[in-house]
Amino acid sequence: MAAPRVSASRSETAARREIVDVCRALAERRLIAGPDGNVSVRLDDDRVLCTPAGVRKGTLTPAMLVVVDLAGRPERCDARPASSEIGLHLAAYAARPEVAAVVHAHPPMATAWGVAGRDLVAPVLAEVILLMGAVPRVPFAIPGTPALAAAFAPFFPHHDAFLMANHGALTLGSTLALAHQRMECLEHAATVVHAASVLGPVTALSDAEATALRARRTAT
Repeated sequence: MAAPRVSASRSETAARREIVDVCRALAERRLIAGPDGNVSVRLDDDRVLCTPAGVRKGTLTPAMLVVVDLAGRPERCDARPASSEIGLHLAAYAARPEVAAVVHAHPPMATAWGVAGRDLVAPVLAEVILLMGAVPRVPFAIPGTPALAAAFAPFFPHHDAFLMANHGALTLGSTLALAHQRMECLEHAATVVHAASVLGPVTALSDAEATALRARRTAT
């Protein structure tokens, strides 16, 4: 089922403010640097609000955001160009009708995991299982190209957070708050598991424990 249409201008205004706030939080937490990263919100079944290309996310204003349709065409001909990754966001919305927000960032530790060829699929942290489940590593494709969306295609239906080989990370959510929370949790988890690996062998949860946690996540 397609996401419900949000026609009230006040709803779009609120979404613009929320994107700006999330971008500022990403910059302050150093999950992005300079013009890195991009954020979008699905407003309805044919409109997406997204960050523009080439702008420092910590300096965005609500008026700078861009509205595009599901083909990536801007609503206004005089609009700033949308993020070069808009195709990846649109692919996520097409694959997951219940998803209403996408966050792409370059969190240092999580990105390092992707560079090192690692993933966070093993059931190690309860909070990761409950908030986003297994986090796979998506093979590398050139950013801003259709190949990147194609690389994600097998993973979108089954996961809410992704490490990107030699690039960064991506999280999805039914709300922007949830997608943002997942990005923060992903970076924290990557940091914790890395520290554990330095201290000694990482202990995974048992199959029964992991199954019980997954059942609670499904139930909520």
